Amino acid sequence: MMDRLDAMRVFVTTIDEGSLAAAGRRLGKSPAAVSRAIAGLEAHAGIQLLHRTTRALRLSDTGALYAETCRRVLAELDEADRIAAGEGSAPRGTLSVTAPVVSGEEVLRPVVDAFLDTYPSVSLRLLLLDRPVNLIEEGIDVALRIAQLPDSSLVALRVGEVRRLVVGAPAYLDTAPAITAPADLAAHRIISMSHFGQESWSFPPSGRHAARVVSFAPRLVVNSVRASVASAVEGHGLARVMSYQVAEQLRTGQLRCVLAEADPEPLPVQIVTPAGRLAMPKVRAFADFAAPRLRARFAALAMPETDGA
Repeated sequence: MMDRLDAMRVFVTTIDEGSLAAAGRRLGKSPAAVSRAIAGLEAHAGIQLLHRTTRALRLSDTGALYAETCRRVLAELDEADRIAAGEGSAPRGTLSVTAPVVSGEEVLRPVVDAFLDTYPSVSLRLLLLDRPVNLIEEGIDVALRIAQLPDSSLVALRVGEVRRLVVGAPAYLDTAPAITAPADLAAHRIISMSHFGQESWSFPPSGRHAARVVSFAPRLVVNSVRASVASAVEGHGLARVMSYQVAEQLRTGQLRCVLAEADPEPLPVQIVTPAGRLAMPKVRAFADFAAPRLRARFAALAMPETDGA
């Protein structure tokens, strides 16, 4: 069994490194030993995991599925080792946390600082990424997620909700065509982001009407929430953002929300962790510490203009 687990590590490392030689250097093995380990794994599984050429390695279709299982098994084994080695009865060790960029910088980061002040034996790695993160494959303990979670293997703790809003500056809205329905957006200057669609925005069904999709030719496309908000504040068009991202601008009147009645239902904000991780003292301590503080912060960012989102 241990030989098979070692072979799984060799297999996964080879995929990550892209070659037998690179995997050998990382693991302290010769390329021949790496090749033998993978061959043994293939013989045991009865399948070809890798297509090898003189220049490249390529996963077979079955190998790609097998690799996902190997990553999960190895991650769970590593977690068991950490618990057995006991990150013990008191929170200690390194905690890995991820969040979207803006919510991570503006909402989560102060909570992280306070947590580290409270638990001096814990170190923390905070990864701010606007992309989906596989917590097990990437070795993440906790994530802040703003989305419905279809993955039942994650344990979720709800800490708030936010809405998706269409916003514009009063100076722009006062001189632009009236907006009474999503279809009216096609006549407007649009500041778009990949987060919400670069060439169309979707709205939920209304009455007997099916879900509505509004297509447009954006005047500006950006990959930064702050840039999108700044351009909207300066009157250059309409942007679609999360309510917490423009709470201050809405409160001060720099931006106004349009089509509030047409916006999708609120999205839950949740602390999530892989099943079993809450047994680790550092993860449980962070969840218990962060949850009430995040609830308070997202409640403070809720906007009356958007029905409390």
